[in-house]
Amino acid sequence: MSLPEDGAGSAAERELRTILDTIPAFVWTARPDGALDFVAGSWLEHVGRGEPALGWEWTSQVHPDDRDRAVRDWRSAVASGTRFGIELRFPDPDGKYRWHLARAVPLRDDAGQVLRWYGTLTDIEDLKRAEQELRELKDRLLSENIALRDEVDQASMFEEIVGSSSALRRALMLVGKVAGTDSTVLLTGETGTGKELIARAIHKRSPRASRPFVSVNCGATPPSLIASELFGHEKGAFTGAVQRHLGRFEVAEGGTLFLDEVGELPPETQVALLRVLQERTFERVGSTRMIPVDVRVIAATNRDLERAIADGSFRADLYYRLSVFPIRLPPLRERTEDIPLLVEYLTQRYASRVGKKIRSVNRRTIDLLTAYSWPGNVRELQNIIQRAVILSEGTLEIDATWLSRGSTPPPEGTLRLARASAGEEKNAIEKALTASRGRVAGQDGAAARLGIPRSTLESRILALRIDKHRFKTL
Repeated sequence: MSLPEDGAGSAAERELRTILDTIPAFVWTARPDGALDFVAGSWLEHVGRGEPALGWEWTSQVHPDDRDRAVRDWRSAVASGTRFGIELRFPDPDGKYRWHLARAVPLRDDAGQVLRWYGTLTDIEDLKRAEQELRELKDRLLSENIALRDEVDQASMFEEIVGSSSALRRALMLVGKVAGTDSTVLLTGETGTGKELIARAIHKRSPRASRPFVSVNCGATPPSLIASELFGHEKGAFTGAVQRHLGRFEVAEGGTLFLDEVGELPPETQVALLRVLQERTFERVGSTRMIPVDVRVIAATNRDLERAIADGSFRADLYYRLSVFPIRLPPLRERTEDIPLLVEYLTQRYASRVGKKIRSVNRRTIDLLTAYSWPGNVRELQNIIQRAVILSEGTLEIDATWLSRGSTPPPEGTLRLARASAGEEKNAIEKALTASRGRVAGQDGAAARLGIPRSTLESRILALRIDKHRFKTL
């Protein structure tokens, strides 16, 4: 390796070499056509090479992902005679790539022709790492802010677990058992039964409680965007991806990810989710870099996933990964004994919002609400109580036509049963079971004789600890 000929003597050349080898950058020069003809010795030590890569050989040392861009930009600068600058990666002596900033300026003659290019290479690996750490910190702060806002938005969901019915207690007992573990949980139940609230309760009682709880509604996100929503995407991954986007798995790092309506995931996303559950790694859309993840997954659905497996719309292997610990949440009609407490709680909540004082609840209102089958569960009850609070003065009352899209009031037998004491109610149910020989459903069943839905009667039988099977022998 020798410096370009410039007429200087050997002593001056040695002095210049010393200067070049001590400055905090690596000096290089190139001919007018862009071919390198000198590289400082300090660069060779930096990359662990004994001989310089002159001419265009330097391109073979550039990281494959940076090579085409570096050659294109350098050739463009040479052709136009303009300043050159680019960030690219070169290997160190151990073969690990480090980021460098390459710069070059042309030396021109009096006619403006380029005589030579003078350039520098500066190791910026530490700077790039600091920038990455800063971006990750910014992303983490953003993600925790998103999770906090989500937490605040959901703070008013308490009423779904108000109650002391046996059906609700069984579900909450399972929540207490699984919360302290890291097992994947599958919550099943009808819409409006409080699946997200139960997921939050599991998170709050887990070792991950101090980390984010992040919720994704898989059914409300377009199928074309759900992968990006879950796993994130890189800038330019698809049309409209103008910047990198963190997925919900990254946002939930260290915490809990709640996948609501998981049964609505498209097949390709089911595959990606299965891999995350199995390998604890994922890729952003548009990237090939595997990202490790430490997230507990709680999924929920109101679909029959076993039927979905049978018709081919849901993967069996994903179902088994999700349902490590299944919990079924009871619909409101299976815990009718909780309705009076719910009504009281909701009444006071909505009354305080509108500045009203509701001192009592009309008894017939409780009878109607207790006898109703609640297809919309607690959400439907919320709406009805909110409407009643707006229209009532002093005493809460509802109109029977509000129930089941304007249906008529329930049979009088239903109201009589609802008004009865626990002892009277138990006696009435046992008489009906005796008359029906233990049959609950059907035209001659106990539910029809009492004028109440079968599900309501089943719930009352459980709550009153009646053994319906003993009546079959009478």
